Amino acid sequence: MGLDFTVVPGHLDIILLGCAWTIGIAVAAALLSFFGGIVFAVIALYAPWIIRQPFRLIEWVFMGTPLLLQLFLIYFGLVQIGIDLPAFVAGIIGLGLHFAVYNSELIQTAILSVDKGQMEAARTVGLSRGQALRKVVIPQAVRDVIPPIGNNMIALLKDSALVSVIGVSELTLSAQRAIGATYRPFEFYLVAAMFYYVINLCMEWVQRRIERRISISR
Repeated sequence: MGLDFTVVPGHLDIILLGCAWTIGIAVAAALLSFFGGIVFAVIALYAPWIIRQPFRLIEWVFMGTPLLLQLFLIYFGLVQIGIDLPAFVAGIIGLGLHFAVYNSELIQTAILSVDKGQMEAARTVGLSRGQALRKVVIPQAVRDVIPPIGNNMIALLKDSALVSVIGVSELTLSAQRAIGATYRPFEFYLVAAMFYYVINLCMEWVQRRIERRISISR
């Protein structure tokens, strides 16, 4: 059986819909992971011990277990305690929290590298510690970790294919459904790979634009 890409146009609507779901999941999870990473970093560095220790346990769970298992726990496990999340929402939460923990590690390092004089100067002019963190320290720290966080976002896009196992009709699952109707796995997996690559290129372009603007503003 040779290759036959003439079957692709007849199922392109399924692939495009899956691509749209993939972009939606990736963008939402990326935002959650970015802002969640900032919150987690502040908790890890400045929260009272009684809050910081449970957070460390949660951090260990997300860093020490597979993402696939975390998706299963959020989507299937939470139902047992009365929390029934839609698959799309569960996928966003799972991906977002998983990468938020890794972003938190980057942001913590960046916060600690900011000159302590910045905090002292902010406190001197009357800002509270929270205001100094929000207006002075965190913006500087985040600016320094945009490149590695951008790399995490690209990894998040690739890992978004895992949400197909909980029934989200993203790009990979859409390709599988087209394959089920045509029995043409190579053609549709190749098309899906091409869409992933294009989205990846777009994300890299956005990352470079952000890095360029940051370098100009310094």
